Amino acid sequence: MERVVKANDRDFNEKFQYADNRIHTSKYNILTFLPINLFEQFQRVANAYFLFLLILQDASDDYFRHKSDNQVNNRQSEVLIDSKLQNEKWMNVKVGDIIKLENNQFVAADLLLLSSSEPHGLCYVETAELDGETNLKVRQALPVTSELGADISSLAKFDGLSFPQHSLACITACFLKEKDNALRIVSCEAPNNKLDRFSGVLSWKDSKHTLSNQKIILRGCVLRNTSWCFGMVLFAGPDTKLMQNSVLWIFGFLVCLGIILAIGNSIWESEVGGQFRTPLFWREGEKSSLFSGFLTFWSYVIILNTLVPISLYVSVEVIRLGHSYFINWDRKMYYAVKAMPAEARTTTLNEELGQIEYIFSDKTGTLTQNIMTFKKCSINGRVYAGEVLDDPSQKKEITKKKEAVDFSGKLKTERTLHFFDHGLMESIELGDPKVQEFLRLLALCHTVMSEENSAGQLVYQVQSPDEGALVTAARNFGFIFKSRTPETITIEELGTPVTYQLLAFLDFNNIRKRMSVIVRNPEGQIKLYSKGADTILFEKLHPSNEDLLSVTSDHLSEFASEGLRTLAIAYRELDDKYFKMWQKMLEDANSATAERDERISGLYEEIERDLMLLGATAVEDKLQEGVIETVTSLSLANIKIWILTGDKQETAINIGYACNVLTDAMDALFVITGNTAVEVREELRQGISLSKEMAPEFIETAGEGIVERILEDFIQLQLADYTVVIARKAKENLLGQNTSFSNGHAVYENKQRLGLDTGAGEAVTGEYALVINGHSLAHALESDVENDLLELACVCKTVVCCRVTPLQKAQVVELVKKHRNAVTLAIGDGANDVSMIKSAHIGVGISGQEGLQAVLASDYALAQFRYLQRLLLVHGRWSYYRMCKFLCYFFYKNFAFTLVHFWFAFFCGFSAQTVYDQWFITLFNIVYTSLPVLAMGIFDQAQDIGEQNSMDCPQLYEPGQLNLLFNKRRFFICVAHGIYTSLALFFIPYGAFYNMAGEDGQHIADYQSFAVTVATSLVIVVSVQIALDTSYWTMVNHVFIWGSVATYFSILLAMHSDGVFAIFPYQFPFVGNARRSLSQKFVWLVVLLTAVTSVMPVVVFRFLKMYLYPSLSDQIRRWQKAQRKERPLRSRRPQTRRSSSRRSGYAFAHQEGYGELITSGKNMRAKSPAPASGLEKMLYNNTSWIENLCKKTTDAVSGFSHDKTVKF
Repeated sequence: MERVVKANDRDFNEKFQYADNRIHTSKYNILTFLPINLFEQFQRVANAYFLFLLILQDASDDYFRHKSDNQVNNRQSEVLIDSKLQNEKWMNVKVGDIIKLENNQFVAADLLLLSSSEPHGLCYVETAELDGETNLKVRQALPVTSELGADISSLAKFDGLSFPQHSLACITACFLKEKDNALRIVSCEAPNNKLDRFSGVLSWKDSKHTLSNQKIILRGCVLRNTSWCFGMVLFAGPDTKLMQNSVLWIFGFLVCLGIILAIGNSIWESEVGGQFRTPLFWREGEKSSLFSGFLTFWSYVIILNTLVPISLYVSVEVIRLGHSYFINWDRKMYYAVKAMPAEARTTTLNEELGQIEYIFSDKTGTLTQNIMTFKKCSINGRVYAGEVLDDPSQKKEITKKKEAVDFSGKLKTERTLHFFDHGLMESIELGDPKVQEFLRLLALCHTVMSEENSAGQLVYQVQSPDEGALVTAARNFGFIFKSRTPETITIEELGTPVTYQLLAFLDFNNIRKRMSVIVRNPEGQIKLYSKGADTILFEKLHPSNEDLLSVTSDHLSEFASEGLRTLAIAYRELDDKYFKMWQKMLEDANSATAERDERISGLYEEIERDLMLLGATAVEDKLQEGVIETVTSLSLANIKIWILTGDKQETAINIGYACNVLTDAMDALFVITGNTAVEVREELRQGISLSKEMAPEFIETAGEGIVERILEDFIQLQLADYTVVIARKAKENLLGQNTSFSNGHAVYENKQRLGLDTGAGEAVTGEYALVINGHSLAHALESDVENDLLELACVCKTVVCCRVTPLQKAQVVELVKKHRNAVTLAIGDGANDVSMIKSAHIGVGISGQEGLQAVLASDYALAQFRYLQRLLLVHGRWSYYRMCKFLCYFFYKNFAFTLVHFWFAFFCGFSAQTVYDQWFITLFNIVYTSLPVLAMGIFDQAQDIGEQNSMDCPQLYEPGQLNLLFNKRRFFICVAHGIYTSLALFFIPYGAFYNMAGEDGQHIADYQSFAVTVATSLVIVVSVQIALDTSYWTMVNHVFIWGSVATYFSILLAMHSDGVFAIFPYQFPFVGNARRSLSQKFVWLVVLLTAVTSVMPVVVFRFLKMYLYPSLSDQIRRWQKAQRKERPLRSRRPQTRRSSSRRSGYAFAHQEGYGELITSGKNMRAKSPAPASGLEKMLYNNTSWIENLCKKTTDAVSGFSHDKTVKF
């Protein structure tokens, strides 16, 4: 295009908008700097790589969340729309909709139960995803709405709107209007997180009906044993670290170095710089020394930034990824039953697995299988053992026959029961009256319901798995519970049907801790059958039972020592006249308006006396495989285990004893049951005072030779099962007493010797345990009480929180995270554990029977609780160990590499001239030293012992908890090591090259020869250092370490060759220098001297430390080597159980008021074919007792006798 220019006429020329004379070499302005600079930064491969990793990780995590959300949102529900039932997705369900649910279907939203297929508007729900309990709970519709039934036209008229008011005390109202203008209003509380409470009012046709929690079905429940039900939606949707401090220190160090060199440059410029400017004809004062120092500061910041190179972050992510694959590929954590491997769902927390101090665990489905099995019984002083024990030292009265009792000949037996003692069957066949009466009691005294499914099989619905186990055992031995009515109980006794008249049902509660039935047999005899906690029932026995009581008590203690849940069995024959008189008084008490409950309780006490003891039962609440060993091992690793469960207090305590979280060797068990914040605070402070009074003096130094004796015991046993025994031996040797360790350590040693200084201010954990229920915990978590809770809890070895909501679980975890500088881990298997799992630093989900919600929210997924031991003690410990070694070495080599520039600055006028060739600086962290450190970080094992010994000696886990392998002290040691190496790398070649001539007489003290010598020395020194640091050599390590050295020389000779210089003369200026320098013997001697000077102090220090101040792992390795030379390891010894206090197994999942439900007949189904599906599930709650239950309070006192229990 032609350009027209007119002289001296700017107005004319501006019409063409020609460019002015201003130049623009800058790329940015104030507005464009950030976006354009970011665009250019991410054009660089390294930066784009990091961004890609972050985006990929976030996208992957969110993808699984979307996948889980879509799975839930797309579930189908039948919604009543336009007088028709239509299938709607959960996401489309609205407040006010009426929904039809069918058996085994999930509840889509929080519903007001309107009607059901069961009599009196009953329905049964499973709340496992809310509170972890698999027992069924009963819900009952209002009588006025239960009449609606399944009439679609009547239900269609039940339409309305919801008007929520958002305040704590607000009421949300749904105005429901019929065609006849009869006003119906559902007024209820605002959305909240309280699972056990609901309040509201239904106003309909000029009458008001109170709504309680028993009328509500919450989202996440599953409908069981109910063909269908209808509900109205009330609430829907949402209503229902290791390197950071080190990097900061390095950044501060980098700034300090830059300031020092900038000051040096300013001084040099003002004092010496003028001598260099004069020959160049620079005018004096043209260059400011201060400005020169300012520029020098930023120049050295850029040069010295290799203290924390970008390759560090890349290497860390690669190492973490490798550790995650090791977890995924571990065959020893593969659960073949479900074909499920362990899964690391995140790659950023592997090293924190080696630093866990607190584990928060759910109970049901996590520690236990929630399966009760009848194991043993004591009848009339004789023990019938249901299992064969291989240990002859244990005094078990079992026959020598090891074949299980054959129940196959009986048509209605439970095939899952395995009983090995044939003596019980023989006693039944011989007609032993005590044995038959024992089994008859088990078949009569219970709350079980029976039905036949479509296949004609007898199916029991049990509200407590304990009762299910007892009734099933009686069934297998010929006393089969058949059916019941409100007035009768029918059983089959050894093939003969017998119907008993049910005269009275003396219900269970937490104070009575027993239940009884009074029946009349066909012969007209009236008998009272009772079962309950032995501590309660033994007080009701007739004096003539003294001898039998003593024997049975011993048997109960024996059962309890094996972790079994025990129950005492007794009966009484009643006179007909006496019973009628008692029954009349009971009727009067039931009709009384004042002190009704007290009068009824007194009458129960009156008739439940002078009982005749029959014996006792022992039921096993089956723990998951390996739970006891895992808990014991983790406790010895100084990990505190807290059980957070929705179960009752007695259930939680019993499981605590069963899995060794609670032991009889504990000094005290604090039980907190306060009902107000003041009471809870007072109880907690009493516990704190008692713990301080009972606390033994802290022992600072172990006795001489104690560690050696402990290690000798360890080597001889070589089994993780014996760590408890070892711990006891250690403390006996140390303290001269037979008690267990207060802090879970199997080795009391001089912590200063082993580097295990716990630091000041840490509370010393004692042999105490804390038990607190959900009601008291709610007060304890208040801001003015939580410090007392935390103080008492942290001095306890174990904490058990029972009857807690999912929110309380998360609050407990947050409390520990907030006030304790400790890494926490939460493990659970249900949706009720998701909040807890997300609150902890690390969440572990178990793929159990309660779905995959916990797994989807977790960082790590396991199939069984027992795999947690290997995840922490092997993978966690190794990941922490490897990452610490990697960081120590990485910072060491980069300080050694970078600080050479600092020393060189004093000899180059602080001109920001680099020592090395620019290509060496670029390739040092990327090529020459990246692969060896990656091999060490991924493949290196702990220098002490292998994976099996890491499991056998959990005390080796403690360095991670105390962060001993990489902390400020270790960091500064690495820095000091790097500084020393950099001094050797610079000043030894500098001194050697000073005024030095080569073999050919030529001067070799030039900059390029010096740079090649220092670089070669550096590569050899860091390679030898990583060889010394590597504990577990593989072919990969050899190839990477020595291959990197060979790669360095290959690239060095190639870049300094004439051919490369001819092609790229400006990029490779060191032409021929490498060949010339490396051909000098003098240079190789300098390299050798530098390497020896740098490495030898490390070798000497480690040698002296290992022999003069060995760590626990050093001593174990030494003992192992000595034992292998002297004699083979001893064979395995069987583990013996300690005796423990007796704990009643009764009523752990029982609910008061079930007797009233049975005798009222409201839970009796109409005689129609029952659906086959869902009958295998357990019946839990009742119906008509609901209103009474709201008025009653139960005492959650432990049901076991333990003289060390402190109840406030």
